[in-house]
Amino acid sequence: MDDLTSLASLIKEKNVVDTRIASIIGRPAQVGHAGEYIAATIFGVRLHPSASHRGSDGYFINEPLAGQTVNIKWYLKHENVLDLNPRNPPDYYFVLTGPRAVGTSSRDGIRPWSIESVFLFEAQKLVDALSLRGIKLGIATSIMGGLWEEAEIYPAQRNNILMLNEEQRKQLALFR
Repeated sequence: MDDLTSLASLIKEKNVVDTRIASIIGRPAQVGHAGEYIAATIFGVRLHPSASHRGSDGYFINEPLAGQTVNIKWYLKHENVLDLNPRNPPDYYFVLTGPRAVGTSSRDGIRPWSIESVFLFEAQKLVDALSLRGIKLGIATSIMGGLWEEAEIYPAQRNNILMLNEEQRKQLALFR
């Protein structure tokens, strides 16, 4: 079997899996939509009916963050960047990441759908810290390592705004 035929066969298999994922999450099987579903299910977020809502994907329904808006991101590699929306900021950025990026080339690399770490950033506090350093806000905003550390809630609980319980830790571990 040549490479093109193999690729076509694998894409057909992927389409079957994507259809099954879409039937669970209620949206197309894209990493962003899946991340929103995972975060909403584990952390009590009510997603907006429209995936194109400005500034946030939904709001927390459980204490201690009940009513606070949240923008959920799932990055398949942890590359210390975050897409920020300075015009319509949420109250929080909730970020799921895969493994830390190594190297600079994506050649021969893969981006598996896995969750190695979870971060919760207070949006205004983050924007203030970045603005103080003169960092441009927007798509792929570079976030210093120390700010990621402060925001981490999984696997290490460094940020205590949202304390994870054992069930949430088990649920996140399903995606490692």
